[in-house]
Amino acid sequence: MKLTILSGRSGSGKTTALQALEDHGYYCVDNLPLGLLPQLAGQLDDEDRVLERVAVGIDARNLPRQLLAFPSTLAELRKLQVETEIIFLDADHGTLLKRFSATRRPHPLSGDDRTLADAIAYEAELLSDIRMRADLVIDTSTLDVHSLRNQIRQRVAGRNVKLSLLIQSFGFKNGLPNDADLVYDVRMLPNPHWHGDLRALTGRDDKVAAFLQSHQETEDLIDDIFQFLVRWLPSYAANDRSYVTVAIGCTGGRHRSVYLAEQLAQRLRNKAIPLHVRHRELEG
Repeated sequence: MKLTILSGRSGSGKTTALQALEDHGYYCVDNLPLGLLPQLAGQLDDEDRVLERVAVGIDARNLPRQLLAFPSTLAELRKLQVETEIIFLDADHGTLLKRFSATRRPHPLSGDDRTLADAIAYEAELLSDIRMRADLVIDTSTLDVHSLRNQIRQRVAGRNVKLSLLIQSFGFKNGLPNDADLVYDVRMLPNPHWHGDLRALTGRDDKVAAFLQSHQETEDLIDDIFQFLVRWLPSYAANDRSYVTVAIGCTGGRHRSVYLAEQLAQRLRNKAIPLHVRHRELEG
């Protein structure tokens, strides 16, 4: 049995993610008291019907003392030789405020003595141990329901390789992606944005590709990043890393970063390295 612990801040999309896992055959339990996790794992492992994949939602509805005891709970699971992975969903503070304001749902930690903003900050503190130990952090700030379900399907439920690799383009003007493991800044390359006939296009368009290919530094940079990834991705896998997110950033996230992400993905696939590609600013 493999146990997936799904956690994250309220409003980050945990319910959607848990439903997506259930749709893909996971036995799902939501809002389990954290202290009961080892007992649940032991009970399910003893059942006559073998459950290969189990997902448990853990969040701020738990008692604070149980959340703070997460490291010891995780250690107990490992003593029981339960294969575990931790998926943590998060979003930036402003996005969470907007989501709660739009739905008018009460935050589980808000109340007469704690504002919504304070509750969101306090929740981050309570869940910090879980986030720090997460195998995969997904930033849902720019994801709609369908995009989140797709990421869960691709990177968690549908994963049949040891290492799940995501190549993601983004724009620095909209902030760094919170879920990136490696970040490459490609703003030193010539910018198609300053050419009128290219501005409305993206790095997926042939004209933008031709412009960037006409500059040797573009090819040099792609080669350098590619060689680094080919050299070190096996080491990530050898050290039991299940997920790696590589973020490629330019100013707006529409031209240079998109082109480089696509080129890197093509080269890595030619090396038989399975991966997913996401363009944050084109999908948001």
